[in-house]
Amino acid sequence: MSAVKTVAIIGAGPIGLAAAAHANERGMIPIVLEAGPDIGHAVRQWSRVRLFSPWEYNIDKAAARLLESTGWNSPDPESYPTGGELLEQYLEPLASRTALRDSINTSARVTGISRVGFDKVKTKGRGDAPFELRYRNGAGEKMLLADAVIDASGTWWSPNPAGSNGLRAIGESDVSERIAYGMPDLLGAQRGRYASKRVAVLGAGHSATGTLIDLVTLAQSAPGTEVFWLLRGDNPAKSFGGGVNDKLKARGALGSMLAELVQRGSLHVEPGFRVTHLTTTEEGLRIGAGSACCGRSLIVDELIVATGFRPDLEFLSELRLSLDPALDCSPALAPLIDPNEHSCGTVRPHGARELAQPEPRFYFAGMKSYGRAPTFLMLTGYEQVRSITAELAGDTEAARRVELVLPETGICNVTASLGDRGCCGGPAKADASACCASDEAAKQQGGSGCGCS
Repeated sequence: MSAVKTVAIIGAGPIGLAAAAHANERGMIPIVLEAGPDIGHAVRQWSRVRLFSPWEYNIDKAAARLLESTGWNSPDPESYPTGGELLEQYLEPLASRTALRDSINTSARVTGISRVGFDKVKTKGRGDAPFELRYRNGAGEKMLLADAVIDASGTWWSPNPAGSNGLRAIGESDVSERIAYGMPDLLGAQRGRYASKRVAVLGAGHSATGTLIDLVTLAQSAPGTEVFWLLRGDNPAKSFGGGVNDKLKARGALGSMLAELVQRGSLHVEPGFRVTHLTTTEEGLRIGAGSACCGRSLIVDELIVATGFRPDLEFLSELRLSLDPALDCSPALAPLIDPNEHSCGTVRPHGARELAQPEPRFYFAGMKSYGRAPTFLMLTGYEQVRSITAELAGDTEAARRVELVLPETGICNVTASLGDRGCCGGPAKADASACCASDEAAKQQGGSGCGCS
């Protein structure tokens, strides 16, 4: 295959801009296509939310080198930014004050990708053909060519539905005016919608945890606000995290706060609540679990669905992809992040080798690379694009090298013994299918599943 000169990057969030910085540093020409009207469009939707990782984990090294050449001063590495501060102090200067400013196209939604002269079926010579990307902006449909593509478009705009089977609950579309997905601004712009109302939150991850904490805070100043926590699983403690054992203290504190609220009775906990039906009644929104007539149910005014996200793969239908059948991520990455096998948020650093697709020079990066898996750190995405751009530049040694040490979560399937070594002995040293050192040792002895369970 010929040398890579141009790299199309889908998405101008933290990972997409980091990919552009690394491509630029490697002498390639990045072309960034952002669907939103501004860079970091998804981040703007949660700009009020404080990250649970400090600045030292949120700034890519190649991006920092670009910024430093403009006289930029890095924020305090130990302080925790909000999404808005991440934009204002890092992403916006990176996009407007560095060489990347001429590479970014906003309001450019990618609608399809193929190879010039090749549909999905044709093979001979495929790897030498440039990619053809179709996108739409205010002037209509456009086309550009690129030697490689990095899809860092994220998953924010593809939230999972309320239905426990992965489909929309029956009636979900009909009651959409009473449902919000993700993390609504409960204490700010949308306070009036939720104050003094009966509000249910469905989900068990960080978004659900933060939303529940905000609702309890709202209830303190808005009498009549009732908070219901709906869990598909049976064990609320799985959402409490690693507490003091989490190397990201703010993340550990988030779970500890939720545990305290549950213990105090500040919210109603409904475990094993697998939503199947949603209907509007005279009393309010009826959330049903089980059969429409006779199953378990709850009446509320509003429902917040915080059940995670899934990748949008529709515009990639003409590319040759290999995806894990459960997670919609790279098959090589799936064993590291599959929540069915382990719940250890400390995932071994990975890059081009694990993220490669059958379509030469096409890669997923960032949150989208994790498919439907629930846990992702920006720092992981920065390592991904460093490795990918090294591979595209022909620097195989750098692509295979690990340049990242991730903070441990302090939790492996909740009940694992931590000792002095962190999460199940720390990350695995060599086995890509192992989630941690204990799991790696168990697999070496012929064990299956997660050895730290």
